[in-house]
Amino acid sequence: MEHYEDIHGREHDSALAVNRGVEQPPVVNPYFRRAKRHRMTTDEYMEGILAGNITVLSQAITLVESLLPEHYAQAQEIIERCLPHSGRSVRIGITGVPGAGKSTFIEAIGDMVANLGHKLSVLAIDPSSERSKGSILGDKTRMETLVHNPSVFIRPSPSAGSLGGVARKTRETIILCEAAGFDVIFIETVGVGQSETAVHSMVDMFLLLQIAGAGDELQGIKRGIMEMADMIAINKADGGNQQRADVARSHFANALNLFPMPDSQWRPRVYTCSSVEHTGLSEIWNGVEDFLKFTGKNGYFQRNRHRQAKYWMYETIDEALREHFYRNEEVAARIGEFEKMVLADRKSSFVAARELLNDYFGKIGK
Repeated sequence: MEHYEDIHGREHDSALAVNRGVEQPPVVNPYFRRAKRHRMTTDEYMEGILAGNITVLSQAITLVESLLPEHYAQAQEIIERCLPHSGRSVRIGITGVPGAGKSTFIEAIGDMVANLGHKLSVLAIDPSSERSKGSILGDKTRMETLVHNPSVFIRPSPSAGSLGGVARKTRETIILCEAAGFDVIFIETVGVGQSETAVHSMVDMFLLLQIAGAGDELQGIKRGIMEMADMIAINKADGGNQQRADVARSHFANALNLFPMPDSQWRPRVYTCSSVEHTGLSEIWNGVEDFLKFTGKNGYFQRNRHRQAKYWMYETIDEALREHFYRNEEVAARIGEFEKMVLADRKSSFVAARELLNDYFGKIGK
């Protein structure tokens, strides 16, 4: 728009005249040049991981968790090179009902474990929203004391809808942490309480955290999760809740006696503890060491590791096939059309899926 004074001059010199303003500077500095971020090589990643560099380890985990195809090859090479340096840690899965105090418990017992001379890695899995697919990743902020311990590495990761509340790449993250020198690894699940198969298939010991006084004790005794547990800890056994915790302990101990003997031949134990008052934690850790000695002596520890390796071989095959299917150009071009036919009731879900799979396998089989 032309300025008023460019058209009429300054013959109307009055208080209502609008003078030309000062020309505004550009919003973006024209001399600014964004520095290109150095992309680390695989050798640089390996050097940092083996040296125990937390920053490089975090970047490597981010690379492993990335969904970008260009990151996949380098991530797999890093994992492959870390494998000879892995397998020397104790992997402990920790789950429990929401509100059982998992983060507070991990901070309390983790601080004790670190003071015993261990290097601890905490992989905290945060639930992802089904709508926005986002996660708060706030577990690290709850562990205010533990996060400042130089012997502890805390890594929150989104579950992204994975089974059992375990992040999609948690097993690979374990390998990287072990290569970085961490000899104790805690995996904190989101606490779904019903489908913990995934975390059970990647840990040496499974610890179930419960609380007393939260209603019917039988509500917490779910056969599936109880059969997986190698140890049960009744948390928040402090103040006026101590008596209820002792009663809950007897209930859970009686329930465990009704189950058949596990493959490990270890009869799960039940403890009471207080994460706030730091009571009962040393007894729990002594129980962990007893379990490891027992299963190491009867050979179950190594058999379990071999079984898990086989399980994750098949899981990796399933994941690779699923990703290859959805990234196929012909599938991507036709799947929207099939979806519309299913929604319009012109084709059943099963027929649509079968036709897409037949076309896909027919094309890759040629």
